[in-house]
Amino acid sequence: MVTKTALICGVSGQDGAYLARLLLAKGYAVHGTARDAQMASFGHLERFGIKCQINYHSMALNDFRSVLQVLSKVRPDEIYNLAGQSSVGLSFDQPVETLESISVGTLNLLEAIRFTSRPIKLYSAGSSECFGNTSDIPADEDTPFRPRSPYAVAKATAFWEVANYRDAYDIFACTGILFNHESPLRPERFVTKKIVNSALRIATGSTEKLKLGNIEIARDWGNAEEYVDAMWRMLQQPNPVDFVIATGQTNTLQDFVSAVFDALHLDWRDHVVSDASLLRPSEIMVSRGNPIRAKQQLGWQATMKMRDVVAWIIDEEKSKG
Repeated sequence: MVTKTALICGVSGQDGAYLARLLLAKGYAVHGTARDAQMASFGHLERFGIKCQINYHSMALNDFRSVLQVLSKVRPDEIYNLAGQSSVGLSFDQPVETLESISVGTLNLLEAIRFTSRPIKLYSAGSSECFGNTSDIPADEDTPFRPRSPYAVAKATAFWEVANYRDAYDIFACTGILFNHESPLRPERFVTKKIVNSALRIATGSTEKLKLGNIEIARDWGNAEEYVDAMWRMLQQPNPVDFVIATGQTNTLQDFVSAVFDALHLDWRDHVVSDASLLRPSEIMVSRGNPIRAKQQLGWQATMKMRDVVAWIIDEEKSKG
């Protein structure tokens, strides 16, 4: 069997690490990029014991020549673009960096694929943030975008770039519109990991207070390890199709907080305080996803829901000592 070659842009992040492990297990030759591959630590890959099994390349996604050089050298069968500024909150402070890293980076990949004229399949990481408030109607692939952050605007731009190149140049390119997906690899600037780490410290005697913004927001939280499997399945389809990837279950942030503290036999109300400085200029109150197309066409369905994900992250953090 001929070995496939995959290029993961953003291999050092949460999704990149889980995807790299999955593709290696499937027999792929895996290449990963970083802005400066010689200086990057690739700590998640080292944690998984797969760091030495991946070929690394320095690539700046906002530099077309850099992208073209790497594609010409690696000659990948599949590209997974998981790179770019990934924090919604940070995007309000760094809107230009966010837009450039996501939209220009995606455009450069598409243009490089067109330029090389090779049958490369591209997966582009989309986001449920593009939908804005979904209220009580779960968003599917036909739901209009109403982005409410610079991050969401950038992801919506990338989505339409992919759709345009797919239609105009017959490139196999598709977007996974992923709802929130978490893991023990999340850095603490993500609220889910912040909650878990704070609760664990409190459970071992810390007197700190966990400061949060609006805990009434509702999200669909899933398992990142399961979501990268959906990414891979999307590129195995006969034709490029966009998919919503979600659990189909929505919970408030208060529910998430309660689940974490309950697991540690604590009452969250004794340890959580509201901090107005953590409120965003504009916020999505409710985010619901309808993953029926993924179930029907990809054979993919989330098995872990919010409370399962909470238990998983807590167990992993405890095992680190």
